[in-house]
Amino acid sequence: MSADHLPLRWGTHRERVAIGLTLVAGGLVHLQAASTTNLWPLAVGSAAHAVGWLVLPARAWRRLLPVAPSLGTVWLLLTGPQALWTLAVPYLGWLLARHRPWLTVITVGPILLAGVAAAVVFREYPGMLAALALGAVVTVGCSWWAAALDRTPSTRPGPEHPAAA
Repeated sequence: MSADHLPLRWGTHRERVAIGLTLVAGGLVHLQAASTTNLWPLAVGSAAHAVGWLVLPARAWRRLLPVAPSLGTVWLLLTGPQALWTLAVPYLGWLLARHRPWLTVITVGPILLAGVAAAVVFREYPGMLAALALGAVVTVGCSWWAAALDRTPSTRPGPEHPAAA
């Protein structure tokens, strides 16, 4: 069952996806403002990121499972553009929360490639904003690609064709 068809206790699917995605991405970006002298972004960004996963419309375990690995990833991004490839971890959590079929895991490839490209092009932390922008564009594109794969009839299990029985 796709996440778009789950019964919800509050809100609509679009609202919860928009709120959850804003909190997940906003928490990631906010956390990047942290430094050794400014620790508030760590707390605020981490809390927003975790709450964003919990707001997404999905079965409970599909919302809870990505929280810790995704938080670890956004903290790891504090090391600079060389860690951009780790955006694959929250992306895989996104595929899980959106109930995407296993075939959509192939869409993680461009995210890994963008991470390698960012590590080569942006050597120091001042390039992190540009690296995150590159990662965001590639991740959104891969998410749309995964949604398109999800809509193809061959990726969803369904009733067998009568002639196959």
